[in-house]
Amino acid sequence: MQMMARLYARVEALAGWRRRGFAVLLGALSALGFAPVHAVPVFAVSLIGLYWLIQSAPTRRMAFNIAWFWSFGHFAAGNFWIANSFLLDIVRFGWMMPPVIAGLAAYLALYPALAGALAWRKGDLSPGRIVAFAGLWLVTEWLRSHVLTGYAWNLAAYVWDVSPAMMQSAALWGSWGLSLLTVAIFTLPAALATPPLAGAKQRAAVFGTVGAALALVLLFAGGAWRLAGDSGEHVPGVTLRIVQANVSQIEKLKGGFSAQHFEKHMRLTRETPGLEKVTHVIWPESAIPFLLDRQPELRQIIASIVPAKGALIAGTIRGAPSIGELSQIWNSLVVITPNGEVSASADKAHLVPLGEYVPMRSLFPFISKLTPGSMDFSAAPGPTTIAVPGAPSIGPSICYEVIFPGAVVDETQRPDWLVNITNDGWFGNSPGPYQHFTSARFRAVEEGIPLVRAANTGISGVIDAYGRIEVETKLGESAVIDVALPKAQEQPTIFASNGIWIPLLLVAIALIPIVARRRSA
Repeated sequence: MQMMARLYARVEALAGWRRRGFAVLLGALSALGFAPVHAVPVFAVSLIGLYWLIQSAPTRRMAFNIAWFWSFGHFAAGNFWIANSFLLDIVRFGWMMPPVIAGLAAYLALYPALAGALAWRKGDLSPGRIVAFAGLWLVTEWLRSHVLTGYAWNLAAYVWDVSPAMMQSAALWGSWGLSLLTVAIFTLPAALATPPLAGAKQRAAVFGTVGAALALVLLFAGGAWRLAGDSGEHVPGVTLRIVQANVSQIEKLKGGFSAQHFEKHMRLTRETPGLEKVTHVIWPESAIPFLLDRQPELRQIIASIVPAKGALIAGTIRGAPSIGELSQIWNSLVVITPNGEVSASADKAHLVPLGEYVPMRSLFPFISKLTPGSMDFSAAPGPTTIAVPGAPSIGPSICYEVIFPGAVVDETQRPDWLVNITNDGWFGNSPGPYQHFTSARFRAVEEGIPLVRAANTGISGVIDAYGRIEVETKLGESAVIDVALPKAQEQPTIFASNGIWIPLLLVAIALIPIVARRRSA
């Protein structure tokens, strides 16, 4: 404890640019806790440092300021890979990279900074205050995932993708609740910096730290027990073929290669041995870069690789009207039958700003979206469930729609499996695709529904209803995998049934120390 007190004193003594620079560095290091590095202890130590920086600030305003610098480092290091998408056409979009990456980090940093400011009380290292900080962290994490379309990337809970057992409590309180517990558990050792002469406070610090360790053990043990109860059943009579064509994003943007890219998907599907055993083929986002309703002859060509008693599930572009000049376009998933008909479709609801549309376009007429074409994509109403011939119904999601907890399933008609199609070729060989795959795994745990993922450049795979990876491809390779479909859990998870209410209850409990202190003041 004396060592922790000395470390806290050194943090408290930092001032000026040294203090801000240390905060940025600490925040940047915290990003190493997420995929693909998985340096979870670094994330934990960084949270302790953040809390010390907050509580050693002389005023609430300074607490907000220093938490913002930590958070800026965290989000800049955690989202630098977005720059790849601007470098693919550097002449048109290269100038946008610095303001977008820095601006995004600066904006996102406001949320943890708000949590730090609200949790601030000069020198308060008590376990109760730390737990309240974790509750406020969850509130602001939820806010950044919803305000201005939301960006639910790298939630604190996602550091646990390294351990399927530690992921399991998300079935109870979602990634939101696991984020609160993660921040509380990792930050509680900060209380050990309590001055040696503060006897009762020191005992509380030790009790809080021991409690954090016990909570960690219970989360792991409970998750392991839950996993042990799974029988590992699969849906009979369904064999999936997932095609990862690894099409160059640069070629996609240049244009003129659409026919070759389409033919590559056809060839991989047709020529990989074992097609006769496959019932359903899945292609990634934008695998069919043509308007299918305007090209019936193309649908017949596609029909030649569709299994006789199954279907092809693929990403394409849908437009309206079906003849004449287009007035709307959608990023879509379609189900194509053996006779070449589109039996069902689902359009993307959660569009990517600057990628698929330009926010406030009238104010920024000089900005183009990253995807080809001058027309913005239109958004669909929200999650839906669609029927697939020869298989249970699916809950489709396209690209980063899968990153939003509690927003991937139509609760009025729950699907039996989730299908996520994406094109992460925008981001190259960077942390982005790995972290995207992590988000998909947590959606499977939260909903108790298996998730099948087809990604143009990776990572494709099959995730069971407990978030475990049954099979996955490598990033940046052409691959075809044939795999059985895991069964969904018989009943919706507690989180799927109750949504945000249990996390809100956790927040209410976590904030008791702050509310009680203010009433007694």
